[in-house]
Amino acid sequence: MLLEVSNVNAYYGDFQALFGVNLHAEKGEAVAVIGANGAGKSTLLNAIAGNVTTRGAIQFNGEKLAGLKPWAIVTRGVTLVPEGRRLFSSLTVEENLQMGAYARKGSDWGLAEVYELFPKLKERARQPVTELSGGEQQMVAIGRALMSNPALLMCDELSLGLAPVIVQDIYATLGRVRERGVTLIVVEQNVQQALKFADRVYCFQEGHVTLEGEARKLSAEDVSQAYFGKRGAA
Repeated sequence: MLLEVSNVNAYYGDFQALFGVNLHAEKGEAVAVIGANGAGKSTLLNAIAGNVTTRGAIQFNGEKLAGLKPWAIVTRGVTLVPEGRRLFSSLTVEENLQMGAYARKGSDWGLAEVYELFPKLKERARQPVTELSGGEQQMVAIGRALMSNPALLMCDELSLGLAPVIVQDIYATLGRVRERGVTLIVVEQNVQQALKFADRVYCFQEGHVTLEGEARKLSAEDVSQAYFGKRGAA
């Protein structure tokens, strides 16, 4: 077991966003988290990354993450590709990538490896990141995260606002990342894409897990009930 989230509640000030969430990821797995807007998907990733207040247990490689600062969690091998990319608009492509290496340990992922994964970024290395298309900016965000040498890569809404062909390319690339031993947790609103890519799927509704199972064994009815039905019905 690489990651274990046990009975986690998460809060934004006085507002509670997650309620008793349990989730796990084994080494080398691809796990998808689905659900409607406001279901708690992004909050889950931010809880693991140390960006929100939590209660409960989060363990990574047998070590407790609760109470650690986000930068300290990155040094332990957990990296988040945030929704909206959040690139440094004043920097070039390569400078954005290098920002991901500030807390790196080991040398599995460097500029050469990222450019091999995303050849377009090598061509645009000296360009301001603001001159890139949305898909290319998403590549930079993923590449920046990989530069920290993560054992667990968490991706939040990768397909948001992108053309289907670009989404397919990005997920194909994530498959290559996984082949190199990186465990993946992907938050995705495109249910079919999530089921196609992941080994296991969690569905969230109103801050609760309403369904968990192997992607290949879940029926459309199972997913629809968990996604749209009353909480606790699945």
